[in-house]
Amino acid sequence: MKSEGSEAGEDSKDSQPKGNRGISFLDFIMRIVAILGTLGSAIAMGTSNENLPSFKQFIRFKAEYKYLPTFTFFVVANGMVSAYLAVSLVLSILHIVMSGARITRVVLIFFDTVMMAFLTSGASAAAAIVYLAHKGNARANWIAICQQYNSFCDRASGSLVGSFIGVLVFLLLIILSALALSRN
Repeated sequence: MKSEGSEAGEDSKDSQPKGNRGISFLDFIMRIVAILGTLGSAIAMGTSNENLPSFKQFIRFKAEYKYLPTFTFFVVANGMVSAYLAVSLVLSILHIVMSGARITRVVLIFFDTVMMAFLTSGASAAAAIVYLAHKGNARANWIAICQQYNSFCDRASGSLVGSFIGVLVFLLLIILSALALSRN
């Protein structure tokens, strides 16, 4: 016979595995790490710009993230994922307190998977553009611009690192949640 909390998919405290509390705490810490990575990436890319003076004083060449739709998508994706992670901290705290929660873990697995796919698509698209900026493409007649816009390219490359760390953390979060579910 189940307790009243089982109607919402929760088990009573007597049947909770003790290891799930540790998994839930690790989940909370990893969400904070992912927030730092994705929010840092969005801020780094969103504030990256560089001006190059030309031979005439009144003409300046400028590189900014908003001039490339791929980088704009990257900033939006990282910002949205950061917001999701901040909201999901509430459920993560709930799992620390009530480590037998099942329905909320399934919900988190679903949304974590969606957000991981969203973050991966934004980071991968931006990585392709950063690669072109560094190497160029002779067949398409695209020159490498990172020789001229060194600071812009360094910030864009650095922001990719935080975003891909976020992807890795999401993968680990999904595995941890599945492990916690299997222990229930």
